[in-house]
Amino acid sequence: MAAAAGPTVRRRQLGAELRRRREEAGLSHDEVSDALTSMSQPKLSRIENGRGATKVDDVKKLLALYRCEDTDLVSALVDLAKNGAHRGMWWQSYGAHIGQALGDLISLEASASSVRAYEGAFIPGLLQTPAYAREIIKKLSMRPNVNVEALVDVRMARQGALTRTEPLTLWGVIHEAAIRSGVGGPKVMAEQLARLVDRASQPNINIQVMPIGAPAHHGMGGAFTILGFPQRQDLDVALVEGTLSNFWVEDASDVEQYAAKFDAIRADALGLDDSLAIITEQRDNIT
Repeated sequence: MAAAAGPTVRRRQLGAELRRRREEAGLSHDEVSDALTSMSQPKLSRIENGRGATKVDDVKKLLALYRCEDTDLVSALVDLAKNGAHRGMWWQSYGAHIGQALGDLISLEASASSVRAYEGAFIPGLLQTPAYAREIIKKLSMRPNVNVEALVDVRMARQGALTRTEPLTLWGVIHEAAIRSGVGGPKVMAEQLARLVDRASQPNINIQVMPIGAPAHHGMGGAFTILGFPQRQDLDVALVEGTLSNFWVEDASDVEQYAAKFDAIRADALGLDDSLAIITEQRDNIT
């Protein structure tokens, strides 16, 4: 499956943190290998570079050697080791249609506790209707012979994260231009706006609108998504979208900058009530 190639974001997170702890302990690869007979230099290098699954036992041994006394961190890294190789369950059958970035996104959404997203051109995927998603995928896909229906199915299945037993908390800021666009024609847009109104009534979903007349704001730099995890804030990641490819921001200090950026965007956008009013008004105007 195309989505399985290369290290996952979780593996890279785990490897980077283990490397950081080793360096803080002042140990070289040679010294670690000498201290742990089960840890050869090539194996340690693969772990730190996120190349392949890492055993829970290896993580525990390494952290003990590094004298890591942060029990919350140990628990979080053990959890990453348990799930680092996990590419998914339901989406495995769609592997031929899912690229690396989307595969990582789906996998991370499955264990994330929150999503903060800014979208300037269209409705975020977690809030799209099938008809709207179909139109967006048709127009934006850069891959040849893309299976549109398979990707629509994947996008709809991802939305289950919003209604699971412990639902994902979503805070989305959408530019007014996306609310007033004509994607798919009046019927498709009316259905999509009705979906937004419905989703905004759910306690785990907040939707704001960035008005067309807003002054310069941080959202002008482009769309991005921040995924938050219940274990530790420094394990949060951000996904930045591009025309030809997307990339993950994994360094904790860089993710913090995106979090601050999102807070600034949220402050510049319309409030929740005013946002719902403008979405409802546009829905009623179409119908």
